[in-house]
Amino acid sequence: MCDKDQSLPVISNCTHAGTETAALASRRRRLWELSHTCHCPLVGVGLPLGYLRKLVGKMTGGRVLADDYEVHVGAVTECGARNRLSEALQKELERRYAPVILRFRGAKTTEQVAELWRTAVANGDVSGAFWAGLTHPRCDAELEEQMCRDLHMIQHQAGACVRADMGKFTALQEENARLTHELAKLQQRSQAALMEKTGELERQEAVLLRTRAEAIGKDSVIDGLRLDLAQLQAAIPALESRTRLVERLAQMDEREKELRQQIADLKQAQPRPGTAVPPPAPKLEVPTGGKLKMPIRLVDQSVLCVGGRSGNVATYRALIERVGAQFAHHDGGLEDNANLLDSSLAAADLVICQTGCISHSAYWRVKDYCKRTGKRCVFIDNPSISSLARGLQEVSGEMEPAALDASD
Repeated sequence: MCDKDQSLPVISNCTHAGTETAALASRRRRLWELSHTCHCPLVGVGLPLGYLRKLVGKMTGGRVLADDYEVHVGAVTECGARNRLSEALQKELERRYAPVILRFRGAKTTEQVAELWRTAVANGDVSGAFWAGLTHPRCDAELEEQMCRDLHMIQHQAGACVRADMGKFTALQEENARLTHELAKLQQRSQAALMEKTGELERQEAVLLRTRAEAIGKDSVIDGLRLDLAQLQAAIPALESRTRLVERLAQMDEREKELRQQIADLKQAQPRPGTAVPPPAPKLEVPTGGKLKMPIRLVDQSVLCVGGRSGNVATYRALIERVGAQFAHHDGGLEDNANLLDSSLAAADLVICQTGCISHSAYWRVKDYCKRTGKRCVFIDNPSISSLARGLQEVSGEMEPAALDASD
């Protein structure tokens, strides 16, 4: 009886132990329930150092003066048992990696948990997978050891990468310092060039303002001169007629100079004493009837008479046509169109310009045209018949002499 009585508690204890083991196998493990070898990599990988220092300071109620290594070692030591710090770390790991834990919850076997771990290692996302895999109900000691080995090698590789990145970072810092120095020099040169251009622009603007001011001053002077001219014109009556008289006087002076030059030439051409004197050329006479003898050849020549009195035009025509020439007349712009003068000059072989009865413009046009084309031209001051005859006599030395009779 006693043996039976004593065996009952044993049976009872075995049944309770089996139930507790099954319960542990169906739920995820807590941080303090993991192997101590898992705490160091889990705290180092799963939680940022800044958060860890902040949490330790909150638990201790003051500022943490220890260095990072001491904080890490202290947190790993506290994870071996259930306490305020380990419970806070458990809660933070659960909150931080909740999506990964949810993904691992679908694994029903140890192999499935291992496959999820290998996938996370291949993807480079091991922090959440390390916590979710270690605390999974199907994670055995062999898988736990393999996960710790893999994470250890990943940390070595990460350290090597960090060292390489640090080298690159140092090189980039040096390159950045060099480029910053060059940029500063370029900025200085650019600033100097900008200041120079700004000064040049200001100088150009000052010159432009002075030029505009001078132009405005000149415009004012021009306006004042125009006003003075208008006042002078209003104060002097018949200014235009006086101006024409002055021009006419200038023409007469020029004509006088030409005549004086002709007189001087004739004096030089007079024979010296003791030489035979040729008989004088027959004078051109205009008889009322009979024959007119001309010592020049005008047959079939076109003679243009510019100017003269309108009442003498018929007599001019009769005199010219008696010697066989063709007569043409232009009054010098008094009534005839001044634009027709050039065409009349072009058609003539000989031009007789009567300066006493011609406009100033026509006079200069005839003179310029004959000088430019080399056409023979005779200038006559007095618009009389005898003056015309003397003009024809003047050109007798320039043309072949001959006697030509013409009837009335």
